[in-house]
Amino acid sequence: MNLKGQNILVTGASKGIGYGIADYLLKHGAKVGVHYHSGKVQADSLVEKYGSANAKALQADLANSEEVLLLFEKAVDFLGKIDTLILNAGVFIPHPMDAGIKDWYRVWKQTLAVNLDAVGLLTKVGLDHFMGNSSGRIIYIGSRAAFRGETEEYLAYAASKGGLTSLARSVARSFGKYNIKAFVIAPGFTRTAMAEQFIGEYGEAKVLDEIALNKLTEVTDIAPLIGFMSSGAMDHATGTTIDINAGSYIH
Repeated sequence: MNLKGQNILVTGASKGIGYGIADYLLKHGAKVGVHYHSGKVQADSLVEKYGSANAKALQADLANSEEVLLLFEKAVDFLGKIDTLILNAGVFIPHPMDAGIKDWYRVWKQTLAVNLDAVGLLTKVGLDHFMGNSSGRIIYIGSRAAFRGETEEYLAYAASKGGLTSLARSVARSFGKYNIKAFVIAPGFTRTAMAEQFIGEYGEAKVLDEIALNKLTEVTDIAPLIGFMSSGAMDHATGTTIDINAGSYIH
């Protein structure tokens, strides 16, 4: 994989899938804006590993629209022309039905603010940037939940990922003539800290029962495809949703 000359912003890149994606892109020559919210140490570790000329840690609370816009500005300052925008950041917060209405709705709003509102705003400014440069790619990290639903504790998460999938397809349809491409990667349970929350509550056996393979998906199963998409080799698959969830979508 040769990603030299590719300038990429990855949101939520201080842990989990985002960290694995950023690490893979940097390893193969890309210049990467490493967004983080609270994981400064982890984000800085990528800068230390690959050098400040290749990576820069960019802090922003994606629940705050002003910080979302500032994040994009800081990314452009570092990267110059952005070739690919990887919208990975997300929260997975339970809000069970027996919660009080105020608490339940608070989690709903928090989840959509990060998982969908921030994505929408970054899509808008990303499209403006790409149209000015006559090309660009947006890779949305979605979820199998957009297609098979989620448990009752995670209604907001499922709704946010469903909206993201429709957004990505609309971008692909509407902006292809401007040489702008959009893709969705739909992971299932991936061995990250976010998934461990669910595993801790329900047990790993329950998760394994929902997939076709005998082991959970790892970040290293996802990152190479992101690199391939970022290289431009999959541009004619724009609008595609690719399931990387060990067959749980069909299981």
